[in-house]
Amino acid sequence: MNSLYNSRQVILDIETTGMNKSGCLYLNHKIIEIGIIEIIDRKYTGKYLHYYLNPKRIIEEEAYKIHGISNKFLSDKPYFSDVYLNIINFIKKSEIIVHNSVFDISFLDYEFSKLNLNISKICEFSTITDTLFIARKLFPGKKNSLDALCSRYNIKNSRRNFHGALLDSWILFKLYLYMTSKQQEIKFQSSNIKKTLSPLNSEYNQNKPLKILFASVSEKKNHQKYINMINKNYI
Repeated sequence: MNSLYNSRQVILDIETTGMNKSGCLYLNHKIIEIGIIEIIDRKYTGKYLHYYLNPKRIIEEEAYKIHGISNKFLSDKPYFSDVYLNIINFIKKSEIIVHNSVFDISFLDYEFSKLNLNISKICEFSTITDTLFIARKLFPGKKNSLDALCSRYNIKNSRRNFHGALLDSWILFKLYLYMTSKQQEIKFQSSNIKKTLSPLNSEYNQNKPLKILFASVSEKKNHQKYINMINKNYI
């Protein structure tokens, strides 16, 4: 991977007017919202890009149920052609973190291609990391939607009544940190260890025999009463 991509990452999410039946070829539907946040060295920098976009077409009812964005709300918003340069400049030469790249990146490539400006595919000027692929490796056979992952990692998303590109990018950022964090090596100073050893630990180190304590008759009787109670109530 190019070193330019290592330090800067962007978390990206989009909302659309719908999805074609073909699943991968988005020949009719359009992007209506895009949210991107910038992270450097795994920390949010405070920089982000967020647009609502006028798609110049009707939003499907099923899509509206997911994101709650209406055509009326988008009527005075810019077109994709008005902001495409800002989007390219924000994501180029960066590692793009996205959940289900087949959906989001294909939609963006399609929007760029419709401009007829010979814009290269995103994978040619940025690298792409798909957190859905990461999640499937970590949790094979389980649901790995953003909602499912939030529940799995105890991330609160109560504000998320609808899907929203910027909010989902922020959620994805937190999920990405969880899914890619690894236990760092812990190094102890030998002097510190010696200071914390108890007298009992010192005896262990000297290989002294341990004193064995057996249960008394009364303790055995109480233990048996407890076992009998468990058998009566739960078996």
